[in-house]
Amino acid sequence: MPARNDAALAFLKARRSRPAKLFTLPVPSRAELEEILTAATRVPDHGKLEPWRLIVVQGAAFARLADLAEARARELGGDEEMVAKGRGQYDNGKLAVVVIASPKPSPKIPPVEQLMSAAALCFGIVNAAEAAGWGACWLTGWPAHDPIFADRAFGCAEGETVAGIVHIATPPADGPDRPRPDLSRLVTWVEA
Repeated sequence: MPARNDAALAFLKARRSRPAKLFTLPVPSRAELEEILTAATRVPDHGKLEPWRLIVVQGAAFARLADLAEARARELGGDEEMVAKGRGQYDNGKLAVVVIASPKPSPKIPPVEQLMSAAALCFGIVNAAEAAGWGACWLTGWPAHDPIFADRAFGCAEGETVAGIVHIATPPADGPDRPRPDLSRLVTWVEA
């Protein structure tokens, strides 16, 4: 029988999301964040393509991103709700890691698998940050899915997309946990 890691399993079973808008200072230092990213980048990556890149956002960069989101909302003819939703996570941000899915040409590894590697990296950052004692929340929002905003904000080239924006800071006190999935409704066991 394989060796169990009961501490890791207990951590994963207790993992929960906390709203990024409730995060406060302090945030991880550069060294602490590098430790988190070192752990997080150990994700499935077929072909070892590293089909992603990371942008660490902090300080005044959040105000710049909020302004870019507002400008893009207005270009699109958005109402005040669209503007507010676009600015929201940037106006409230403390520190975030933006994961850019950056597929590489490969005859063997399809783009969808490379995108899934970027998504796994987002969740790896969440888990590593929380294991290090920080709060972490994986967000996107409409601006992240807008190619013009993604280019202006994060320099996304043709074929690149924002897989996630992982906010990391001091979490709020825990409130009630949300209901968890009922495995009996979701799992099919196939034996033949």
